[in-house]
This record gives sequence, C-alpha cells and structure tokens, in this order.
Amino acid sequence: MKFKASPMTIYQCIADSKKVTSLTGEAATISKHIGGTFSTMSGKVSGIIVDLAPSKRIVQAWRRSDFPEGIFSMASFTFKETSEGGTEVVLTHRGVPKELIPDIEEGWRQNYWDKIRNVVKTLDSFST
Repeated sequence: MKFKASPMTIYQCIADSKKVTSLTGEAATISKHIGGTFSTMSGKVSGIIVDLAPSKRIVQAWRRSDFPEGIFSMASFTFKETSEGGTEVVLTHRGVPKELIPDIEEGWRQNYWDKIRNVVKTLDSFST
C-alpha cells in the first residue's frame, strides 16, 4: 500500500495508542518497547511487540480473540519512503488460521488502510 504521508506518520497510525484509538474508534494500548504488549480493537486483537524501528519496521506476535487458544500469527510491517515523498507499507501477516484469512484481510483494509488514506487526504487538504 502507498500513502501520501511520511513513514513516521504512517508508522504512528499503527504503533501509537492514541492515534490507533482515534483512527479505528476502538480502544488501543500499544507498548513502545520490544517485548511489551499491545491490545487493539477494544481487546479483540492482542499480542507482543517483537521488533520496533520507528518509521522503518514493526513486528508483532499477533492474535485475534477468535484464534484457537495459544495460536499467534506474525504481523510484520515495513515502511519505505517513496520517491514522491510518501510511504510504501508492506504488511506480511503469516500464521493466521486459514479459515480466518479473508476476514483478517478485510479487517486490515477497513480498520487501517482505508482509514489511514482518509486521514492523509484530510491532512493534505489542510496543507493545500
């Protein structure tokens, strides 16, 4: 996915508790430290921060509340600045239970990517 905003802006839309809560309309608590925990979508999604490199990378051991007990997936986000000054985000999400993949993909689109695009458009309209 490509966005017309800096890598740090897009990173914060995924890694900052207040920004994620505002973006999704659901409570989020996200540690800023490797080994810390996170909870988003009012507790429907939770896990552990495996790696953080501000404006470059986030890796999470990630699970949704309807995953089988003890099952985590790995969500890895990379943020790269584009030649136009925007950001390309690559999400690799492995280990999601097969029957939940379509729903998880739709959740990323609806709860993050579409909403981030709308926020970026709003920011862009203020600067023009």
